[in-house]
Amino acid sequence: MNASPDITERFKRGDKGAVARAISWAENGDPRFATLIADVYSKVGHAWRIGITGPPGAGKSTLVNEIAKALRTRERTVGILAVDPSSPLSGGALLGDRIRMEERTLDKGIYIRSMASRGSHGGLSRTTVDACDAMDAFGFDEIVVETVGVGQAEYDVVSAADTVVVVLCPGAGDGVQAMKAGLLEVADVLAVNKAELPGADRLIMDLEEAVHIRLAGKSTWMTPVVACSAARGDGIEDLIAAVERHREHLKAHDLDGIRREKRLAQVHRVLDERIAEHLWSGGGFGERARALLDSGRSPYDVVAELFSALLAEHRHQKNGAK
Repeated sequence: MNASPDITERFKRGDKGAVARAISWAENGDPRFATLIADVYSKVGHAWRIGITGPPGAGKSTLVNEIAKALRTRERTVGILAVDPSSPLSGGALLGDRIRMEERTLDKGIYIRSMASRGSHGGLSRTTVDACDAMDAFGFDEIVVETVGVGQAEYDVVSAADTVVVVLCPGAGDGVQAMKAGLLEVADVLAVNKAELPGADRLIMDLEEAVHIRLAGKSTWMTPVVACSAARGDGIEDLIAAVERHREHLKAHDLDGIRREKRLAQVHRVLDERIAEHLWSGGGFGERARALLDSGRSPYDVVAELFSALLAEHRHQKNGAK
């Protein structure tokens, strides 16, 4: 299905209503999104994508608000994608981030979009990368993606961001959680928010030690630990400076190659979804799997038989095409 020429032209003219429609298409799996993004894909790659993740209560939304404010003083346009937790029953999202960032919505250089995670294990919906691509092609200089923050599944943010900022705060056991969840490996920058609270200095020291032990000799980038207080507006410039240093580091160490690998992972993910949808919805594999299970076969036997059938079908089609 082709995208509406009107929407495409409005998108190219900088109409925010058009980028909103594009993201809705991406969320809903509308084939018009693929047509639209193909038409503007040459513009994708200009924006820098910053992922903000971390445990609930760390103050991510307030921090995003302050980061956007600081970026605007640099005359950078900012697209904000706030991924909220979805209801497991209705699929609806709380979408509270937009309320917390209300003062930013009055700025024409900022666009805020809330998205439901739709049950994704990582707190990121499958369409987050698509939404980032839409905002990138639209022309935003910076894209900030704030995730729900649900433990180990925060790894998913890596697929959408150039720089991942993991936000922690004192008094919540965040340092231990970060080490257990492997967030140190995910983080390009560690931000200790609410740094005015007791225990902040100890958390910073523990994180710096953990970074040194885990990453020394394993990476050319040593993750900095930045103290800040979003509620007070303190340390925001230091945090942005750390993100800028990481940006320059990647530019000096094959940024194009890193992004290419992420695109390859995106193709892999989307292709897997398409194949699974085809096989289970249109290929009759669901019925065949049920019949085989009902006959007493083990799940692995069922997988082996279905896989053999899939290969046989592929060979038949390949030979028929010759």
